[in-house]
Amino acid sequence: MASNGYSYKNVTLGVVSHQDGLPIGSVHDAAQRAADIIDVLLPRPGSRDEIARLASPEPRDERTRLIAVLRAYGEPGLIEISAADLAALRRAAADLREVFAAGAVAVAADRINELLAGRAYPPRLTTHGGASGWHLHVDSRDDAPWAEWFLTSSCLALAVLLAERQAPPAGLCGSPSCGKPFVNVGRGAARRYCSAACGTRERVAAHRHGPPA
Repeated sequence: MASNGYSYKNVTLGVVSHQDGLPIGSVHDAAQRAADIIDVLLPRPGSRDEIARLASPEPRDERTRLIAVLRAYGEPGLIEISAADLAALRRAAADLREVFAAGAVAVAADRINELLAGRAYPPRLTTHGGASGWHLHVDSRDDAPWAEWFLTSSCLALAVLLAERQAPPAGLCGSPSCGKPFVNVGRGAARRYCSAACGTRERVAAHRHGPPA
């Protein structure tokens, strides 16, 4: 925790490890973290995930779910997120969701450029005073507000994936009952669904309700 009350954000683009100790790719990891945070902060009404959350006997509140995501992606130490932080993070998530919703690579690139131009700072390497390994930031300072860090680090990761793939870096699940954000990987065609389960369910539904032979 910094002296001004803001938490350091130790994972932007750098080699980190999941709790099981396995190494993960920093760029894909940061992009997937963005997808998971968007899913927490902007749940699609009526989606299967949102229905399951509401039906849970002990539903976790939004802040608790968000902190769990940050922990899963390597954020150490004390994580304090105020109501104002949550509101700002929600706005950042809405901006980033537009990148995930972009169906064409040029549209995604334009939106990433707009977000970076309005909010990013010159890239810098930091270890947070030796508290972590060297990693890249494009926010204003090590203890920048959560929303600034989330938006800039996510845009940076999505930009790198777009340049590597020459295709949209992310998407929203095409299943009407899901809509979950996901990250595209590899150089193949962009995915339509967040998981094989959603794809299979939609193919079965289409077959079941298709025109009679």
